[in-house]
Amino acid sequence: MDSVKVLGRIVTILPLMLVIGLYMGKRSIGELPVFDFLVVLVFGAVVGADIADPKINHIHTIVAMVAIAFLHQLIIFMKLKNRKIGKLLSFEPTVVIYNGKFLYKNIKKINYAIDNITQMLRGKGVFTIQDVEIAVIEANGQLSVKLKAEKEWATKAEVGGRITPGEYDVPIILDGVAQEKMLKRMGRDKEWMKDQLNKHSIFDIQTVFYGALTPAGKFIYSTKDEQEDLSMVPPIEH
Repeated sequence: MDSVKVLGRIVTILPLMLVIGLYMGKRSIGELPVFDFLVVLVFGAVVGADIADPKINHIHTIVAMVAIAFLHQLIIFMKLKNRKIGKLLSFEPTVVIYNGKFLYKNIKKINYAIDNITQMLRGKGVFTIQDVEIAVIEANGQLSVKLKAEKEWATKAEVGGRITPGEYDVPIILDGVAQEKMLKRMGRDKEWMKDQLNKHSIFDIQTVFYGALTPAGKFIYSTKDEQEDLSMVPPIEH
């Protein structure tokens, strides 16, 4: 009877954890696909409880582990056989930058903060979004980046080019908020920033999702309300 209870708990708790895991979003999963992450989590909890509490009957732990393994294989089989189930139980890749512009709607849809994405870009060796043709948050939460053709990496020796200082973004507006400390470090003030916005017909800083200044003095930006023609974004799916 106790073994039946254990099976019942596994069958009810694991789907519930899956729903919670999907709700929490990609950032909470790390590099593991969501279902594999939950399986590891439940396995650890079952084994940990068995080790920590000698009163637990070993047979119950074995039944639980076998049930988890069986359920995991069943889900994998269903995902392979039915594409709709596979899509339901995992995240789709999400395009977050296209042609040097942040896609505000897509970023908000996956609950990512803009500074998370800029940090991930730097981790890929990309310091300005101007160079990005397309950037995608994958199903496991990692960022994939394709640079514009003219910005693909090549050594200066290979192309015989003149060595010049590289470009990088210094964020001065993040999600509608001016970064005054960064402005000051770049030798600018709010009046200068207001003039820059006005030059681009932007009269409310709240509408700016991302604004940055390069060392060469170029102001780049992405707004929240600019018309994002998502139909032009390459369709990237599993």
